[in-house]
Amino acid sequence: MDVVELDRIAVDEAVRVVELAQEGDWERDSPCAGWTLRRLVAHMAAQHRGFAAAAGGAGGDLAYWAESEDMSEPTKVHGEAAATVLEAFAEPGVMEREFTLPEFGGRFPGRLAIGFHLVDYVVHAWDVAATLGAGIDLPEEVLRAALTVARRVPAGPEVRGQGPGFAFAAALEVPPGAGPLAETLRLLGRSPERWPGGV
Repeated sequence: MDVVELDRIAVDEAVRVVELAQEGDWERDSPCAGWTLRRLVAHMAAQHRGFAAAAGGAGGDLAYWAESEDMSEPTKVHGEAAATVLEAFAEPGVMEREFTLPEFGGRFPGRLAIGFHLVDYVVHAWDVAATLGAGIDLPEEVLRAALTVARRVPAGPEVRGQGPGFAFAAALEVPPGAGPLAETLRLLGRSPERWPGGV
């Protein structure tokens, strides 16, 4: 499978776990420091829209990356945004385009940019599932592809940090024998053992 197909699988799984949330779940704390589940899903939807815009050459317009003001129906907002990015990534020649990604501070080949989106949605699917005390179901090929990208994520302060404005948190130590999902999570600043179900 190419990276577009691997990304589609990760996005579909993220959509599935978001759909598990019930009305009383949206104000729960998530593994993203300082973010409730509602805020996390708002961020996920914004990222989908931003990457879709980047695939079409408009990634430098920050309006596409803005979170929705109306998050009264988080599942609907996220599902619609996910459909938008999957449609954008399915266009012919998308991997040969150049994507402008403001959070990453520059322009990137389409293949690498979609890889960033892939790892984001493997991790965010886990974030949502962990918040809900559920698990994620992704094939080994997707998890290994995400790990390959996670190992390439820049470690500089413009990319790594806590809270809004940062693409990823600072990396944590990876214990010997960690599987691909556990390693990816720790490389991107998550402590899976702190959440129900872990990995």
